[in-house]
Amino acid sequence: MSGGENSWLRSGSDGTTLSLHIQPGAKKTEIVGLHGEALKIRLAAPPVDGKANEALLSFLAATLGVARSQITLVSGQTGRAKRVRIAILDTETIAARLLQASGAE
Repeated sequence: MSGGENSWLRSGSDGTTLSLHIQPGAKKTEIVGLHGEALKIRLAAPPVDGKANEALLSFLAATLGVARSQITLVSGQTGRAKRVRIAILDTETIAARLLQASGAE
């Protein structure tokens, strides 16, 4: 992941919104890098019955060190392009923690 302007992160009055591209059914759950103007995340969960969405939100909560209740799926319930809102962290903290989790320097 490059240290660019983080176009996949948007700060707002109600929290920070992440633009994500999700690949469900992967071998393991991991942050891959950028996919256009979205952060790409592979999920081990299958895309059925909301399992991938729940796995995504739980993965983000664990990676960012916040309670699951602080993360909301804003849009993209049935698609690969998703928007997720994190209520309590600023964009710099989110970018740093996700960058560290991706293994990028």
